[in-house]
Amino acid sequence: MYVFDATPLIYLATVDRLGMLTEFEDDRLVPERVYDEVVTVGLDAGHADARRVERAVEDDVLTVATVERTASFERLAANDSLSEADAAVLALAAARDGTGVMDEQYGRDVAAAEGIETRGTAYLVLRSLKRDAITAEEARETIDAMVDAGWYCAPDLYAKLLRRIEDLA
Repeated sequence: MYVFDATPLIYLATVDRLGMLTEFEDDRLVPERVYDEVVTVGLDAGHADARRVERAVEDDVLTVATVERTASFERLAANDSLSEADAAVLALAAARDGTGVMDEQYGRDVAAAEGIETRGTAYLVLRSLKRDAITAEEARETIDAMVDAGWYCAPDLYAKLLRRIEDLA
């Protein structure tokens, strides 16, 4: 099961690639707090990506999930450097033995300390390529379009991603 944070949803929606998530057999969950941040606030601000995420939920590509206020959630939420949405992603992933999908390094570091598996947006693109859900060209275009839209990717990671795409092609 994959539990999505805002950044992967926003950038995959921005480049209109949420559909590639349908090849993931596992559940694809979005905590309510993340949904509110991405869709409710995003629609109010007029962001097109918010409507795409809303539609992905309507089409059962993604499922909105409630996160219980467990001791794990409360401990994570008490960390001033994590948003409540980040805490919800990690708590839900921990509670359901899933994988948190987030790009922010601090959240991933906290997850590692908590024993919670995480992956990032680039992983989703590479996994889709590896499973032939997208072509190498589509993978490159997706990464480039996300970078053009403001997705942060360090130059060394970008070069590594391009090499990995070529290796998988």
